[in-house]
Amino acid sequence: MPTITRDQVRVPADVMPEAREEYVENYMKATRGTGRLMLFACDQKIEHLNKDFYGEGIDPSDAEPEHLFEIGSQGICGVLAGQRGLIARYAADYPEINYLVKMNSKTNLVKTSQDDPYSPQLTDLGAVLAMREAGVNIVGLGYTIYLGSEYESTMLAEAGDLIAQAHANGLLVVLWIYPRGKAVTDEKAPDLIAGAAGVALCLGADFVKVNPPHEIDGQTSAEGLAIASKAAGRCGLVCAGGSKADAKDFLSQLHDQIHIGGACGNATGRNIHMRSLDEAVRLTKAISAITLADYEVEDALAVFNGEKDFSL
Repeated sequence: MPTITRDQVRVPADVMPEAREEYVENYMKATRGTGRLMLFACDQKIEHLNKDFYGEGIDPSDAEPEHLFEIGSQGICGVLAGQRGLIARYAADYPEINYLVKMNSKTNLVKTSQDDPYSPQLTDLGAVLAMREAGVNIVGLGYTIYLGSEYESTMLAEAGDLIAQAHANGLLVVLWIYPRGKAVTDEKAPDLIAGAAGVALCLGADFVKVNPPHEIDGQTSAEGLAIASKAAGRCGLVCAGGSKADAKDFLSQLHDQIHIGGACGNATGRNIHMRSLDEAVRLTKAISAITLADYEVEDALAVFNGEKDFSL
């Protein structure tokens, strides 16, 4: 199992001296002392509205928003990512969860054919810091950038400023970066995914969430991801989990992303929360077994099937 010590955490130079210990503490909590990130993404209630939470193939328990927090509490995750208001409504009952506040969001109603995507910041950092002062276990922030959108410059500027302020206050930042807009003809082209990773590094992010690139010219998705991981440098790259999929296929893909693609974690939402509480909790443990403890796929699948226990 990979582990790091507090002394091995690379603290960015924009973290103020008085915030250095808090940054290290938040990094160790978010990565569970491994340097890798298992992010439970719970921001889809704005991003995708209710279609991810009710309907065919979705467990009825997912219709209740508290389902997300029950999974986060009983499962094994590094952080639970959601909008400030969502976290504010439930955090008092689930104080043990590490929270990452998603600072911007948009719905999927306006299509790219109508207007290029722009995800506005929903609140300022002061409101988040006030929640932290009130005792909410907030370890970081998240922000989405649509690279290639005509509004790209606005999102880049907002993200850059947010990262500087977050680091100054000892918080981590995860950027979601997706090439998207009328200027983008192939959102999952390997060179664009690598480009997105490099942008995150230059903005100073601690981690960047990207979509896995598609196969091209005999190069697998994981092999293309390896180029993006190198482009990310000291910004850790994690892959989006995508829609609900067969557990074995998903875990195999995750294993390749880490061991071939050089990813340092995952960011999974729908694949987890669309399931019953028991199944979702077992999947978080199986995902964490691969992400945080280097389990092989068959061993992680045994954790998912309840045949083997996993804990940290």
